[in-house]
Amino acid sequence: MAQTATEPQTGDSPAEPAGERPVRRPALSPSRASDFKQCPLLYRFRAVDRLPEPPTKAQLRGTLVHSVLERLFALPQPERQPERAKELVEPAWSELSAERPEWTELFAGEDQAKVADWLGSAEKLLDSYFSLEDPRRLEPEACELHVETELDSGVRLRGYVDRLDVAPTGEIRVVDYKTGAAPREIGEAKAMFQMKFYAVVLWRLRGVVPRQLKLMYLTDGQSLAYTPDEPELRRFERTLEAIWQAILKAGKTGDFRPNPSKLCGWCSHQARCPSFGGTPPEYPGWPEPDPGEESPLDRAD
Repeated sequence: MAQTATEPQTGDSPAEPAGERPVRRPALSPSRASDFKQCPLLYRFRAVDRLPEPPTKAQLRGTLVHSVLERLFALPQPERQPERAKELVEPAWSELSAERPEWTELFAGEDQAKVADWLGSAEKLLDSYFSLEDPRRLEPEACELHVETELDSGVRLRGYVDRLDVAPTGEIRVVDYKTGAAPREIGEAKAMFQMKFYAVVLWRLRGVVPRQLKLMYLTDGQSLAYTPDEPELRRFERTLEAIWQAILKAGKTGDFRPNPSKLCGWCSHQARCPSFGGTPPEYPGWPEPDPGEESPLDRAD
């Protein structure tokens, strides 16, 4: 069936005028795939309507800690020590808040002591990180690595890996830092979904199934390691393909239904949700699927 301006597109987007940003294939990111799996209406609000969501201080702190850890691994190995990491906190926040000045609005009217306390809470997460591993003994291949691939079915996957460790023997470890406060059981399920997503992308890009998927929970100083295998990743690949097809079907009709759960308490769109007596904005149509990019807040989790 021929595509129209309001139908989901599975191929390339229409060409843009010369001088504008290059056209990119529509793609699925782990955050948006997880959104649709959790609640199709949440996916619509974020990926189709693209409604703004005010960040929380916890999200900003997670973004800050991720930035500090990325900077830490850019230092020579002997310098990767706790006090040096703490010295990176204020410069990292200055740079992040300069890039996104709207983030500082969360601290409007607060005195410097409260801001200092908030920065101190980021330092505590860094202390927790150092209790889990010694970065002086590691040399990652990459931090905040952008990865992208296309499955045989044509579904394009795109995301950012917090850290990629590659052993001299070629074995791959995918590391993700978690600083959020979602319920542990639900949070772990979402986190493992994200990690399997990255495992599929890296497997397709490099032809190697990651040896280990490692989640580091900095709030409570615990880590979780998991070893996937090829049959499991093939099954997960089919899951991602099914999610994308369901997204395309919903995009064509505008039928993105809410799916109430324990996570509704963390949603900033309750006023627009029928499950809470709200009314969604008029469906704008689907001229082009979401490009699949994840914001720094998505990646901080």
